[in-house]
Amino acid sequence: MSNPVTPATIRPPFARYSHGIEVSAGHRLLFTSGQLGIGPDDVIPPGVEAQTRLCFGNIREILAAAGMSLADIVRINAFVTGREHMAGYMKTRDEFTATPPPASTLMIVGGFTREEFVVEVEVIAAKAD
Repeated sequence: MSNPVTPATIRPPFARYSHGIEVSAGHRLLFTSGQLGIGPDDVIPPGVEAQTRLCFGNIREILAAAGMSLADIVRINAFVTGREHMAGYMKTRDEFTATPPPASTLMIVGGFTREEFVVEVEVIAAKAD
């Protein structure tokens, strides 16, 4: 079981995430590579929300292949190419995250391998054996 750790002695999270997630002994861990907003047909939709949906759709498939689900995510690292993409990313991310929300970091980066990409997401998931 994973437990959120958000002490009352520090500032609450800026958005829907936990400051920390504790994973108890006896859990399998899965680390994904960064997923980009590209479909199996190589189509890259315009806009951060559509690309974020594809990122989390890819992550859902990776988790399913390991016998896990989006509810098993304990940590998200995400990258966007500009501040203008932050709100759309966070809104869409929240459609895919369970309660309590996982620990999460969002960074602004200079770009990705192809100019069309505006978001990349990687996760860590944990599930009891």
